[in-house]
Amino acid sequence: MRSWRQVFIIGFLLLIATIAFLLFFPFTETIAFYQEDREELLAFLPIQDDNSFQIQYTHSIHLTDVVETYELRNKEIVQTELQFENFAIGMPSNVEGNEKFVEKDGKYLIKNMNRRFPYIDLRVGLVRADHRVIYKENVYKLSNYIRPGTWVRIKPAKLSYWERLKGVEISEQRKI
Repeated sequence: MRSWRQVFIIGFLLLIATIAFLLFFPFTETIAFYQEDREELLAFLPIQDDNSFQIQYTHSIHLTDVVETYELRNKEIVQTELQFENFAIGMPSNVEGNEKFVEKDGKYLIKNMNRRFPYIDLRVGLVRADHRVIYKENVYKLSNYIRPGTWVRIKPAKLSYWERLKGVEISEQRKI
């Protein structure tokens, strides 16, 4: 028969192992925003049922909105659509492969895109860009979570609870 001391030690060790597992096991799917090309987590957006999201910004030259649509697939970011209002410097004038160019309600769309990226580098706008992330019809202004002018690397990541404590969660409380 085991003594109460052995039972206590085994129970304590199981408790410590459970806490360590819950703290350090990466189980939350996110769109993660890292400082430059370092692995310093600045912010993250938890992903639940829908793997698609959009980045919307105001183009610096023609001052109209551009919306880029992405999906997270197999640890990659896949651009599936681009929407813009004006043909100008920095905007595409043709499509590639199976992509389709569509004009709808005064906006131009490139659909059927399948451009794959391991990550996206972005400098959060200081003046005009006003970068926003759209997920499940919620709009989150990046400058509410990340200092304007900061270079961020956006990539899919599974985060542990411990890692989540290091970054700012992009959430309902601070959306536009």
